[in-house]
Amino acid sequence: MQILLYPLLIPVLAAVVTILLPKKYEALTRGWTLFVTALNLIIAVGLFRGEWTLVFPWGGWFEFSFRLYHFSSFILLATAGFAFLIALYCLPFMKGKEKQGQFFTYFLLTLGMVNGAVLADDFILFLFFWESLLLTLFGFIAIGHKGAYKTAVKAFIIVGVADLCMMAGIGITAHLAGTFTISKIALPAQGLGALAFVFLMIGAISKAGAMPFHSWIPDAAIDAHLPFMAFLPASLEKLLGIYFLSRISLDLFQITHESWLSMLMMIIGAVTILLAVLMALIQRDYKRLLSYHAISQVGYMVLGVGTAVPAGIVGGIFHMINHAMYKSCLFLTGGSVEKQAGTTDLGKLGGLASRMPITFVCFIIAAAAISGVPPLNGFFSKELVYDGALERGFVFYLAALVGSFLTAASFLKLGHAAYVDRARTDVSRVKEAPIPMLIPMIVIAALCVLFGVYNALPLENLIQPILRDRMPQGPGFAGWPGLLLTLVTLGVLVGAYLNHWGGAQRKGSGLDAVDHIHYAPGMHGIYDMAEKRYFDPYDIGMKIARGFSLLSFWVDRAFDAIYDLIAVAITYTLSSGIRRAHTGNYSTYIIWSLVAIFLMAYLAIK
Repeated sequence: MQILLYPLLIPVLAAVVTILLPKKYEALTRGWTLFVTALNLIIAVGLFRGEWTLVFPWGGWFEFSFRLYHFSSFILLATAGFAFLIALYCLPFMKGKEKQGQFFTYFLLTLGMVNGAVLADDFILFLFFWESLLLTLFGFIAIGHKGAYKTAVKAFIIVGVADLCMMAGIGITAHLAGTFTISKIALPAQGLGALAFVFLMIGAISKAGAMPFHSWIPDAAIDAHLPFMAFLPASLEKLLGIYFLSRISLDLFQITHESWLSMLMMIIGAVTILLAVLMALIQRDYKRLLSYHAISQVGYMVLGVGTAVPAGIVGGIFHMINHAMYKSCLFLTGGSVEKQAGTTDLGKLGGLASRMPITFVCFIIAAAAISGVPPLNGFFSKELVYDGALERGFVFYLAALVGSFLTAASFLKLGHAAYVDRARTDVSRVKEAPIPMLIPMIVIAALCVLFGVYNALPLENLIQPILRDRMPQGPGFAGWPGLLLTLVTLGVLVGAYLNHWGGAQRKGSGLDAVDHIHYAPGMHGIYDMAEKRYFDPYDIGMKIARGFSLLSFWVDRAFDAIYDLIAVAITYTLSSGIRRAHTGNYSTYIIWSLVAIFLMAYLAIK
């Protein structure tokens, strides 16, 4: 149906209009973006739960193929909702910012490309939209604060390398299946099929922001405009990356819990959870702390999908939408603090709870949700991931629990330092954020409550239908989890609170409440090396590249020395000898000629 083109064409054509608007019409640019995202949301609502396809040949060797079914319509609706709310937030936030035209052009182009990637049912078409997002990602970051260009290049290289792997995976998959049509592919995850899955998985987890493809995100949190963080790393990229990971795991290859690929995904998920949250724990900047949690929470999604058991898969996908909600809400609270207080440095904040009460309440709800506090949405999605992880192995369950402990500890630190501690600077002029910035936070915080208290709404209507025949017989996963798992989770949360309370009492500050972890024997040195980027894959790669470049330089200089010095010296020596042999004596010349004749005659006889 032609209506499937609307989610692609409307944002893309609107982006063209946006870039053509004169700079003096900044207010019109912001209003136009809000209107387009509202229209896109209306279309997404109309398409939800539809079952349509749109196919026509293009270029003679592949098809322009769009497919709408339950999973894609769900992601389309979620994407549209976040885009509209963040566009509303941008009305006052982006006022007075430079390069607004470029920002909102990238905003609308990104929305169109995400919609295209979600709907694409042909791998060539899918790849076009997927790679277009790499360009808008670069542009988004590059127009940020001073020095952002380096971060943009870093993001481009990291994600680009992962995308090259994904291209290889698409090539192998299409070769094995004999088609580029995604909905027609069903392959065994063995041999070349397993290799194809690994390459495709790299592309998916890179887009979602899992380790080791993560290190650009904390840098972008500082260098890019904050709505970008709420729009892409916190929401749209998580939705798209985990959507693609789920599709290749459930449809294209149907990974089972006996497969080593399932174990690989669980290991990646567990490592991402722990290492990223450990880095979040020691951050002293509001946005940078949130950025590490944007990475850590991906681990729960990858772990859940990787378990390959129904509870874990449902939990991983449920956590995907939950994370998009509370993490975008948290970034929006950070943006409100940045705009109203002028900084996100936790060492300069404090006392904001009384100055920005609505922002504070939204922060509390979102922070409690991401920490897994019942009865909020994050509690239920994490419990399902716990359930699946425990079924596959206690070590994965333990990793998820430790991650939850550290998550709660770091958000207690953040909330205490920014909102509850005594003000470290004058905040008398700080006031609550404007209404257009508050509405998105309030709506998302309310959804965090709704999706928890009434978790049957998302689980039965959005998540469980994705699994179809993989769902076990029975009522499904809505409602409260088992008593034992709940008690263990509550124990972990109480432990995190006691840990924070004890640390704050000793240090007299919420900001330093986890210093006993930061400076623990053995941890301090590791943290120092991590802060100096010794473990950053990008920096390691750059050092290797610089070393190879230096080696190549000296090899080049060596060859130059051979040609410019040694060869010249040999030539000069020979020519000098020949010059000395030319004495002008005819007798000498005759003797040399005779010697040459005899030598030639001897060689001819031989």
